[in-house]
Amino acid sequence: MSSPTREPGPPVAQPFNASITTHLHAPPSPHTHRALRKLQSAHNLGAAARNSSQGSLLSQNILQDLRSDRAPVPARNYSNRSPQRNRANSDATPPPTFPNNIFMSLNSRRTALSRTPKVADTMSLDRLIREGPPDGDVDGALESARLKVLDQGIKSDSDGMSRTRIYVWLIFVDAPIFRTDDYLHLIHRGASPAYSKIRNDTFRTLTTDPLFRRRVSEASLIRLLNAIAWKLHDAKEERRPTSSRLSLAPMSSASSSRSDLSQTDSSPSARNRARALTLTTEGSDATASEPGTYVQGMNVLAAPFLYAARSEVEAFSAFYTLLTKECPGYIRGAMDGVHRGLALVDKVLAIVDPKLSSHLTSKGLSAEIYAFPSVLTLCACTPPLPEVLKHWDFLFAYGPHLNILCIVAQLIMMRNELLTSINPNKLLRSFPALRAELVKRTALAIIKMIPDDVYAEIVKHAL
Repeated sequence: MSSPTREPGPPVAQPFNASITTHLHAPPSPHTHRALRKLQSAHNLGAAARNSSQGSLLSQNILQDLRSDRAPVPARNYSNRSPQRNRANSDATPPPTFPNNIFMSLNSRRTALSRTPKVADTMSLDRLIREGPPDGDVDGALESARLKVLDQGIKSDSDGMSRTRIYVWLIFVDAPIFRTDDYLHLIHRGASPAYSKIRNDTFRTLTTDPLFRRRVSEASLIRLLNAIAWKLHDAKEERRPTSSRLSLAPMSSASSSRSDLSQTDSSPSARNRARALTLTTEGSDATASEPGTYVQGMNVLAAPFLYAARSEVEAFSAFYTLLTKECPGYIRGAMDGVHRGLALVDKVLAIVDPKLSSHLTSKGLSAEIYAFPSVLTLCACTPPLPEVLKHWDFLFAYGPHLNILCIVAQLIMMRNELLTSINPNKLLRSFPALRAELVKRTALAIIKMIPDDVYAEIVKHAL
């Protein structure tokens, strides 16, 4: 297994080649990254969408339909039209009028339209990743890369495979350098305190997706999750006061004997394996649910990383960074970040489409009931996997928090069926196949309808 490394200072990235190590330029600090994405992404996205006539027309259609209390037709008059949402042109409504303050708020932050052209704009995304930022302009290259992902996407085959994607993800999430030896050390420690829960989940991961099952083994998924659990466990132990670490519960005679055996071997790895065995067989049920170690659903969230990565180390680095920097609230405590996200799905839907929101509420359907997996896994639970990868390209470019708007976008795309169904809960048990491009464009239209204070909640809900 090999992992991309990034040199300090202004490194020079080597061409992609399976036989050599790929060097990536280190992006700015995480705070710089998140500030750029989270404080400006909604407005930059809205402005960038106007550069595409198709995206602009789509936004107008959705806004017209929602404001006129009609079903949205996001695919009308386009090559990717959906036969399930056809509508006669005769019932089209005139463009709605909007309060001036909405556009003033957006105009004040439309940096994407007024931006100065960058040298990186003339380069393809593959070349930009391969050669690195031209003239050392890291900020300009990042901005250009995000716009390329938004406008063109990442080139991949029909199975969603791309030699560039994992490196783009690593850069966008600002994943740190992680050595292969360090990953192997975590693997050689044996079963983590969360091992029993991991094993209860891994065999059920994307079982209906033949692409995933063909490329990613269960053993690989177990190793990754177990390494993540050890890393999170160690981080929590470091935060715990020294007195707490020393006042551990007494071990049983069986565990004491194992401890004695481990002490006879001076090998640190042997001691770690013995300790892991004790924790797994005698304390796993008590510690597996410990906050910040492992929660059910992390297996699905890890799956796209393993599928897209060229090594487990790359998948580990990207996944661990996502959990600890972008959405730590999803795995902390009682998953408070997920519940805040679910509440925001309800709030955004009520703003964007009051009629659909009221209809679902009247049926006793809140986001807590139908959207929990979609929030926790960033929609990785909705097949097909190649579309999930495209969806994640967008989320990592401008912030995973935008997944909340993308879930609302999927509800809007189901609007006709939900409003006419006697039992909408049956439809919401399993979302329709993910259509990443259409979801993205619908989310871009929704962004312009979200007040700044609500968007600020969306930005920080997973932290």
